[in-house]
Amino acid sequence: MRLELRGVTKRFGSLTACDQISLTVEPGQIHSLLGENGAGKTTLMNVLFGLLHPDEGEILIDGVATKFSNSGEAVRRGIGMVHQHFMLVPVFSVAENVVLGFEPTKSLNRVDYKRATDDIRRVSREFNLEVDPDAIVEGLAVGIQQRVEILKALSHDAELLILDEPTAVLTPQEIDALMTIMRSLTDAGKSILFITHKLKEVKAVADVITVIRDGRVVGTAQPTDSEAHLASLMVGRDVELTVEKSPFAPGEDVFEVRDLVVRDDRGLIAVNGVSLNVRAGEIMALAGVQGNGQTELVEAIAGMRKVESGSITLHGRDITHATPRETLDAGLGHIPEDRQRDGLVMSMSVADNLVLNTPRRAPFAKNGSRNLAAVDESARRIVKEFDIRATSIREPLSSLSGGNQQKVIVARELSRPLEFLVASQPTRGLDVGSIEYVHRQMVKHRNEGNGALVVSSELDEVLALADRVAVMYSGKISGIVDPSTSRETIGLLMAGSIAEPAHD
Repeated sequence: MRLELRGVTKRFGSLTACDQISLTVEPGQIHSLLGENGAGKTTLMNVLFGLLHPDEGEILIDGVATKFSNSGEAVRRGIGMVHQHFMLVPVFSVAENVVLGFEPTKSLNRVDYKRATDDIRRVSREFNLEVDPDAIVEGLAVGIQQRVEILKALSHDAELLILDEPTAVLTPQEIDALMTIMRSLTDAGKSILFITHKLKEVKAVADVITVIRDGRVVGTAQPTDSEAHLASLMVGRDVELTVEKSPFAPGEDVFEVRDLVVRDDRGLIAVNGVSLNVRAGEIMALAGVQGNGQTELVEAIAGMRKVESGSITLHGRDITHATPRETLDAGLGHIPEDRQRDGLVMSMSVADNLVLNTPRRAPFAKNGSRNLAAVDESARRIVKEFDIRATSIREPLSSLSGGNQQKVIVARELSRPLEFLVASQPTRGLDVGSIEYVHRQMVKHRNEGNGALVVSSELDEVLALADRVAVMYSGKISGIVDPSTSRETIGLLMAGSIAEPAHD
């Protein structure tokens, strides 16, 4: 299939999300769409897949102008989409998920699952997508679930696959396997639109790269181009892609969790006997595929979740059962995983969000009354120091971009005296420019002799920031290793395939 987009434009009120975008995907080609978050990539793909309707422009398939009123029409024309968040029913089998909505029937309108299973086995063999059709989806590894999504598209005779941020929750080994699958698909004549903001993956697998920024195509590139060039196209300026750190010189332990047990919202054990320590002047990075207990661990540390057993100490002080306010007062900074739910009040101003953790302290309050002049003065200083892009310190936080919202949290935590910083997924959803900023601030905190625990599902981020790497799998620490450890070994630890001894 040859796909061509000509001048596609999509508006939401006064916002133009896609502005005159044109690109061509040839048969047997992996065409990567690279851009910052909010650049318009997903909106464009939703237009192509029939989930949104363009305001201007046209879509051509094999030279014929085409309009889709819904995603079903796109599927029937040979377009399949694998979403960033899988569209699978966990309690269904692989076969039931693959044929959902397109069920083959036999007599008495009964679903012909034998035919469906045979078709899945045939497509699996053809494209090296090894999946058991009878397996229940919720029991499959994330990488296998993604194969099921790809099988769904191929079983509907897709000639063009849209892969939207497909590696977000995969281990390094699963990413390598996906790249191999993508190549086998294009070798068979399929076309792939690969949407991502990860430069290494683009360079590894793309044939052609289109870069969009602020809803417009700003250039095309080749996979042989440098990461620095690709980053500058994405952001519109030069970006420092390496994290500069002073030599590792750890001091005494400042933070420790010992034999910690924590339950999740369902009452099941999510953190199962975790022990680790962090020293002054050290960043301990916690790696792992999302959903292995990292969220519950951080919430327990921050006083947001009850501890079943075990202990948490900060500079020798027991904070195991402290409230969120008590952990803040003890000198613990917290960058939460979900910034809008747990870190910000979107309707409040930038200035008010910058003092959310210290509203009752001098100079921001006196004798029970707020000192608005002090709040505003502090906000103006922090906005300038941390380069927060806001038209006014009094504008609501909801009007800021995601990257600048994250900067508000980072600035708020790092602009006050801290004993220790816990940062969970600190750059999730951020573009390379905002990532550069957040990393620089965290390393500055570490270089000043402070300790930090950084939780990230991005292995590149883990290896860039960490002085030591702890890997979490199924609620336990599967190993603590040096950041020079091979990606393959860390990937095996993330998958629970091996166990490594702790390294001090």
